Amino acid sequence: MIMFRQWWDSDFHPEGAEVVMQKEDKMDVKRTMPFIILHGFCLLVFFVGWSWFAFFAAIAFYYFRMFAITAFYHRYFSHRAYKTSRLGQFIFAVIGNTACQRGALWWASTHRHHHKHSDDEHDIHSPRHKGFWWSHIGWITSHRNFPTDYTRIKDLAKYPELVFLNRHDFFIPIILGASIYGVGWLLETYAPFLHVTAMQLFVWCFFVSTVALMHGTFFINSLAHVFGRRRFKTTDDSRNSLTLALITLGEGWHNNHHRYQHSARQGFYWWELDVSYYVLKVLSWLGIVWDLKPVPASIYKEAEEQQAASH
Repeated sequence: MIMFRQWWDSDFHPEGAEVVMQKEDKMDVKRTMPFIILHGFCLLVFFVGWSWFAFFAAIAFYYFRMFAITAFYHRYFSHRAYKTSRLGQFIFAVIGNTACQRGALWWASTHRHHHKHSDDEHDIHSPRHKGFWWSHIGWITSHRNFPTDYTRIKDLAKYPELVFLNRHDFFIPIILGASIYGVGWLLETYAPFLHVTAMQLFVWCFFVSTVALMHGTFFINSLAHVFGRRRFKTTDDSRNSLTLALITLGEGWHNNHHRYQHSARQGFYWWELDVSYYVLKVLSWLGIVWDLKPVPASIYKEAEEQQAASH
């Protein structure tokens, strides 16, 4: 019963969150089971088959939720790189939760910790100290990383609606899965020419797309600290990569981001593709978000000086 309660209430820790966070890293199989199930159920594609509609729907759903992770969970909740209304941030938290990467407050808390300790011995997912696979996927299975450290996110924890979504981070994914299946049933029934079934759409959009999204996100923790170029001499191993920027809608300019994490854009130059920033810019024109923080002139000057010194 404790396991199921922890699945439903992420803030339930019988030993106390402070005690759990002080433990040594060790995989918590029971808490990790939903993560394992998500991966395992991708194998259902061999039973439900595929259709062009399901395939492209999964891709579209991947990028829609990747934007939610990059623009909402990362640039808003973690770094407060722009402003929105209270209703706006609630909607952003709901949409971000569809990515099945836990609640916005947990995500922001762990990410702020990463920036504070980037690639030092306290970084929970540094490939420098714990290896590639730990930085990519191992850290998220450790019992010490399941609690949300609310002391790191006092600016967000004052909103009870955000705390509720964070505690019950299973709620939105359950609604999402049921909705996908329902849409699939409608298409199977009333649009048979699409050759898609309810179960097929469910497997491709919920399991396959979600798992791909997870690993696309995790590549920033792992690969973006191993492969790519370094424009700025930061104290960590962060690097810039066009390939990762394409996979993550702009998060691949990781060295830029670690040099100046407060900017709403991570592609500092016009040739550095940053789709998430472009969409945020459009949302600012519509008045949904505002005060997008720019890259300071001093950062551009520093980049020019380091480039000149390298030649």
